[in-house]
Amino acid sequence: MRAVLLSAGQGSRLLPLTADRPKCLLALAGRPLIEWQVRELARAGIDDIAAVVGFRAELVEECLAGLARPGLALRAHYNPFYAVADNLGSCWIARGEMDRDFLLVNGDTVFRAAIALKVLAAPSGKPIVVAIDRKSAYDADDMKVRVEGTRLHEIGKTLPGDRVNGESIGMLLFRGDGPRLFRDEAERALRGGEGIKWWYLKVIDALARRGLVDTVSIEGLPWGEVDYRHDLERADELARRWLAEDS
Repeated sequence: MRAVLLSAGQGSRLLPLTADRPKCLLALAGRPLIEWQVRELARAGIDDIAAVVGFRAELVEECLAGLARPGLALRAHYNPFYAVADNLGSCWIARGEMDRDFLLVNGDTVFRAAIALKVLAAPSGKPIVVAIDRKSAYDADDMKVRVEGTRLHEIGKTLPGDRVNGESIGMLLFRGDGPRLFRDEAERALRGGEGIKWWYLKVIDALARRGLVDTVSIEGLPWGEVDYRHDLERADELARRWLAEDS
């Protein structure tokens, strides 16, 4: 199994912390965020990981080089358009990695191996599976979803509240025809001209409306998304708890 990490962004909402280092290198319990991702993916049995890098790419590449070990393939793909394109552009840069089943992970999602394992084991027959969580209320920054049963019907930050019953955590599984379907839809969006400013989940929304996307709930399992300073503080607390559990 392969994983693709979308780690090209600076994380401007975390300035000045990200003035000279990308968000994926911010420390959680003393370790870079991307190191937590690589370690937990490896614990879940994923031994082939590609990261899309952009802002201060050389620092991320150096970090990945330090994480290399026998049996774990790590490599980076540079996205020269990270400052002007949204993350569908990063997916396009990594399209060569999408020639088999793979897990797509946002560069700011913090998780344990148990979440990756649950997504990989999702029983759905759909070619694309989105990991979701649920809570009592959702804010404007949440990547909201409308799900019936396990089928995803809509995904996006601007979904009306009365249609929302979950949020994406930023981890998706593509299997079978899923990689091809995603690549084809991404190319269609980019050739149309507007896709350069799209989040990749807008492509997932289009595929969901065709009945091609399912969900798997990770309710009860801790995770975090690092967008703002308070998110970073919470993720740091999670990481410290996980270190204590592992010691």
